[in-house]
Amino acid sequence: MITNINNWQNQAERYLVQGNYVKGISLYEQAIAREPNAISYYWHLGLFWLLEGDEAQAQMAWMLPMAEADEEQLQIWTNELFQVLQPEAERREILAEYSIAWLIRQHLREINPIDINNLLQITLLAIKLDKFEEIENLDDLRIIELLNEQEINDATVKLLIQVLENFLNAFPLHPINLALVKASLPYFTDTHECFCILLPAAMNIGHTLQQPALAASLLELHLQIEPDNVEALRHLAVFYQDARYYSQGIETAKLCYSLSEGLADKIFALHLLLRGLMTAGGYWKEICGTCQELENVFQQFIQTQPIPLEEARILRLLTPSFAIPHIKDEPASFREIHNRIANIFHNYIQDIVNYEGKNFVHKNRNMQPLISVSKKIKIGYISYAFRNHSVGWLARWLFQYHNNDKFEIYTYFVNYKLVDDYLQHWYVNHGGKAHLLGMNGLEIAEQIYKDEIDILIDLDSITLDITSEVMALKPAPIQVTWLGWDASGIPAIDYFIADPYVLPNDAQNYYTEKIWRLPQTYIAVDGFEVGVPTLRRDDLDIPMDAVVYLSAQRGYKRHPETTKWQMQIIKQVPNSYFLIKGLAEQETIKRFFYQIAEEEGVDCSRLRFLPQVHSESVHRANLGIADIVLDTFPYNGATTTLETLWMGIPLVTRVGEQFAARNSYTMMINSGITEGIAWTNEEYVEWGVRLGNDKALRQQVALKLKASRQTAPLWNGKQFTREMEKAYEQMWQRYLEE
Repeated sequence: MITNINNWQNQAERYLVQGNYVKGISLYEQAIAREPNAISYYWHLGLFWLLEGDEAQAQMAWMLPMAEADEEQLQIWTNELFQVLQPEAERREILAEYSIAWLIRQHLREINPIDINNLLQITLLAIKLDKFEEIENLDDLRIIELLNEQEINDATVKLLIQVLENFLNAFPLHPINLALVKASLPYFTDTHECFCILLPAAMNIGHTLQQPALAASLLELHLQIEPDNVEALRHLAVFYQDARYYSQGIETAKLCYSLSEGLADKIFALHLLLRGLMTAGGYWKEICGTCQELENVFQQFIQTQPIPLEEARILRLLTPSFAIPHIKDEPASFREIHNRIANIFHNYIQDIVNYEGKNFVHKNRNMQPLISVSKKIKIGYISYAFRNHSVGWLARWLFQYHNNDKFEIYTYFVNYKLVDDYLQHWYVNHGGKAHLLGMNGLEIAEQIYKDEIDILIDLDSITLDITSEVMALKPAPIQVTWLGWDASGIPAIDYFIADPYVLPNDAQNYYTEKIWRLPQTYIAVDGFEVGVPTLRRDDLDIPMDAVVYLSAQRGYKRHPETTKWQMQIIKQVPNSYFLIKGLAEQETIKRFFYQIAEEEGVDCSRLRFLPQVHSESVHRANLGIADIVLDTFPYNGATTTLETLWMGIPLVTRVGEQFAARNSYTMMINSGITEGIAWTNEEYVEWGVRLGNDKALRQQVALKLKASRQTAPLWNGKQFTREMEKAYEQMWQRYLEE
């Protein structure tokens, strides 16, 4: 009951804060009985009813005075009601009482459906409350329409930017994203602020969620307000290439190079250009010129040391080397340059970690022998490829057969992707103690150091900059590179796993890591899952009695010299056809093959270009259409070679000097096959012709391959694991004895 006319409203305010809505309702009902023409009382009464949970009573209280208002008065009173409800919504948001704030703001929206500030707050609340049905109907809020029509004040601009950032993080693949970004662009007075929102969103969409075309569209919008942002162009070039927009990826990389000033930036721009040209395939003249330019800039960079570089540019130094072994087989000269770059990279990373006071000091090794007899050796594996990836398919047997009584296994997932990936799930469940990590190299290294890993195995080499950074930080006392690529050359890495064949005898002369040769093979698998084939000869218009050659490699590995040998084989084998498969720009790669076929006198009608399939098991089944597989050079197949041999198909390979040119050689030796191993260009052609003309020889090789499944080191994952484990024990013992 109201006893003090001057104090009752303060009492009502206290009831509001205390959540005693019933008493607040009672106060305002008494006030209205005393002063029925005090319109503001109805607004507050309705608010109390709303908070009490009776929306019908709330609306009745608000509508009662408005029923007899004229149009002008109705607008005034509507605004007054809005001004009563909005502060309460804001108070609830400060208190993180988002559900109540949501309820109030829905009524504010009914009162004024075009108040942009309220609509933005509703969107923000929908994100916080996971109200997906509201997000799905975001168009109904008319935010984009209003942004395009209205001018908004500075406070609302700040709110808009907050909503945009939160929305891109929470719903990166929502179809309204591009329109929302486009409508928001005019309100960014600071282009850097816009970039700091759009780039992380684009990277998440393009890399983690594997939607590079959408990520490219997002960065294209930013370039409308900042067309010369080189960092945006770098990422845009990658997204174009990953989305198979080959020409756009190449042209964007060229623009990056033209805008790059420092040597480090030029190195990375040339890498992007090579990545685009080689992914497309067929741009051989440009590839060679770009490769030579890259080596020249590498030399200039080495000669100008030391020069200050921030971390982002440092991390980009190693990956560009990846292209060069695809172009030429000159490991001694290649590694001389690459190892110097790797040393510079290592020193930069060490300077950063020293500056931040994060040195990883390992325990006194002289104390270790006291506990080494009973201690399990902690083995850590680090990679971004514990998923549907060549490394993921091949490494799993080592994890499956590890002796958990002697070794404690840790797995460090770099840039863990929350996607539906069977193989990734497998590693999470079979990788010992799994750490699902992001892209912060120092944080990953700190986790490895905290786990007290004894031997850290790098499966990425230089193919991921973050993994290279982790290895350069030296978080484990023994560090090893295996499987993912050739050795990285980083001084912090102690060993590179090889075997008697995959590197020549003099390779240690140009490797900084100690080459650790396993007794038989550096890789083994128990086999592969094989699905149902989708290719038939009659569908390809190929006679059943024809000899079918196949080459299944991406554009990166297409070398004109090797393609000439392949055409010479086709020319010399009557009734033969050549199937070509692999990611590349279709028209460009066709021109590449057709031109060489014509130069070698081969009718282009004998060539077939096969589509990609989305299942590895179907791809393997489809290999069965081939009589002979022709390997690439100077960069052999690896996973593709293993799949070919598992399917019992003869293979022709050219052995070179570098690791990438000897993969197929070691795999054939370790499957008990020498037929098809060529040591010269001429032998490659000879083997290809001989296998094509001699059906009995092909059958003999196929039978040997099938029999090898039971006897060969290549197909014995358990034996291989024991050999790797023995190597780990010897590395550990050597470390203790130093």
